[in-house]
Amino acid sequence: MYIQVSEDFKKKSKSAVLAISIFIIIYFLMFLLTIALAAGCVIGGIWLIAIKPMFLTLMLGAGLAGTGGFIFFFIIKFLFKKHINDRSYLTEIKRSDEPELFKMIDDIVKEAETDFPKTVYLSYDVNASVFYDSSFWSMFYPIKKNLTIGLGLINTSTKQELKAVLSHEFGHFSQRSMKVGSYVYNVNKIIFNLVNDDESYRNSISQWASWSGYFSIFALLALFITSKIQWVLTKMYSFVNIRHMALSREMEFHADEVAANIAGSLSLEESLLRMELANNSYQNVINFYDARISKNQGSQNIYKEQFFVMNFLAQHNELDTKYNLPNVKLSESGLFNKSKLMIENQWASHPSNEDRIARLRHLNIIKDSENASAKDLFRDFEKTEEKLTAKLFSNVKYQKGKTNLDFETFTSEFEKQHIKESFDKIFNSYYDNKNPDFSVKENLAAKDLSFEQLFSKEKVELVYTLIALENDKKTIEAIIKKEISLKTFDYDGKKYTTKEAGKLIPQIDSSISEVKDQIHHNDSDIYTYFLKLANDANKKDQFENTYNNFASYDSEYEDLFKPYADIITATAFISARTPFEQISRNFKTLKPLEQQLKSNIIPYLDHAQMTEDLEEQTIKDLRYYIEKEHIYFNNDQYLNTNLQLLMTAINILPYFLHRKYFLMKKELLSVMKDLENKLPIESTMITEAEIQEIK
Repeated sequence: MYIQVSEDFKKKSKSAVLAISIFIIIYFLMFLLTIALAAGCVIGGIWLIAIKPMFLTLMLGAGLAGTGGFIFFFIIKFLFKKHINDRSYLTEIKRSDEPELFKMIDDIVKEAETDFPKTVYLSYDVNASVFYDSSFWSMFYPIKKNLTIGLGLINTSTKQELKAVLSHEFGHFSQRSMKVGSYVYNVNKIIFNLVNDDESYRNSISQWASWSGYFSIFALLALFITSKIQWVLTKMYSFVNIRHMALSREMEFHADEVAANIAGSLSLEESLLRMELANNSYQNVINFYDARISKNQGSQNIYKEQFFVMNFLAQHNELDTKYNLPNVKLSESGLFNKSKLMIENQWASHPSNEDRIARLRHLNIIKDSENASAKDLFRDFEKTEEKLTAKLFSNVKYQKGKTNLDFETFTSEFEKQHIKESFDKIFNSYYDNKNPDFSVKENLAAKDLSFEQLFSKEKVELVYTLIALENDKKTIEAIIKKEISLKTFDYDGKKYTTKEAGKLIPQIDSSISEVKDQIHHNDSDIYTYFLKLANDANKKDQFENTYNNFASYDSEYEDLFKPYADIITATAFISARTPFEQISRNFKTLKPLEQQLKSNIIPYLDHAQMTEDLEEQTIKDLRYYIEKEHIYFNNDQYLNTNLQLLMTAINILPYFLHRKYFLMKKELLSVMKDLENKLPIESTMITEAEIQEIK
């Protein structure tokens, strides 16, 4: 199979090769200068010793020669560097284990006209990749790649989609033109090694310097000279890397085209669109069990649970189903991205899904599809799932023996947790990233208001348009201040230079003001609508009390963080070099702030809603901290156990403030939902009498 590379690919390949050529010339000149400098140091060291043999000249000569040796080694150290991939999280599979999966790989390799992978691995996650252990010398002889397939990907794909994803990976190595990208990648790693990966080099110099005070002087000299070499290389790294990233984006498009020719455009598109949901579902399961490590709870099969969570979230977001999998549409994947600003990220190695899908649709290559689940490629997929789950959880250290939750318990607990930590979908995501506007008044002129109109798709889009406009403004301001380095950008379909960026601010401000007015008017109608519902149901007092309590907390919310900010500032000396006498004085000054911190925390500890997600040990530590007086510094030493108690208490305060805000917001929305559904209002929120306001 031969696929003609695009003009953009050719152009960016030439740019990348030119950048590498310039780097080679500069590196060669630096190499010659380094040899001359190293030789001069060695000759100078020998001359010092020869001119007057004595202990001083011997040490100075050896130090000077050592400086030359270290400088020379710095410039060639990449030759001895081999990148070894961590395989501890991988599980090797062989053809005899899964013949159907290997047959699919055989077919892909044949069509892509590339080599079969050296080894095939399964990983835990939602991904697929090809990797190899490479060094500088691997650019000059062929090296076989290894294939990694994430079980989380197989679990959430059809056979055709998996074939498309694997074809994409092999597409990176299938054609001669792609060798340019591979070469650029390896050379780029060399530069990175010289610029950043120098820990072992610095350790060697430090060890040499520790042998003698004489050597330490020359060690500083060697580090000074190599730092100047690194400065030049850093500039070259940016120069080469930007061009490498631009080429990488074209390589992604090219690999997509290979995949489309093997498996069809649609299968890769559908996989790309579902990938975020599948990965989010996998992470949700991982996070679920992270929170249960203290309870010694684990899973027997996280992939069965991932599949449940994926379909649960799809149903919650009203996504269609296709081949027993969520069918995410492009419009749904970017539902809340209303930005008009288009900046080509010169440091991004992958194009956006939108750009990739646009090209796939332009190709529009249709292939016969095998739409059965990719799990069917395995002899016993459930056994494989359980095997990798057990391996994943074997890395977790439990205080007592682990107990696996059964599937029914997981689904029940996950649903409860999701409902508890999210706002009701009846509001159509209107309040997910927005709070009620407490400045609004009842709109007596409003008539014929309906819930569907107030929370329609158009009204929700206003909220996310405002968020996008405000983010666009911040980005444009960063461009004006030259915090973002670029030459041109697109805004609302028109190209601008960085010098023209300032002209956009008044335009964006005008749009922000207009959208804010529309949202404010809608919020006024919402308040009026629910006030009428409450009045009709004889529940006006309940609604207004809940509304006003939240409004009061909202108005003071930022001020409530002042004690936290004050004590953070007052304890900053702990992480800085501070004289012992000053440390003691600082802790005495800290006492009043610490007493206020304790007073602020106490009310929250007696309410289950505020502490139910905290670990039992954390609650015990907080109570112990509050009940006792603690010394943090004694005999010129910090008492780390007590300091840890203090830091736990300091960091828990913003958690409580955020948690209370969330619960009060959820309570108000729950009251509004009950009014709309004409249900009795049952308050589950802690009252203002129960939790004192922090003034």
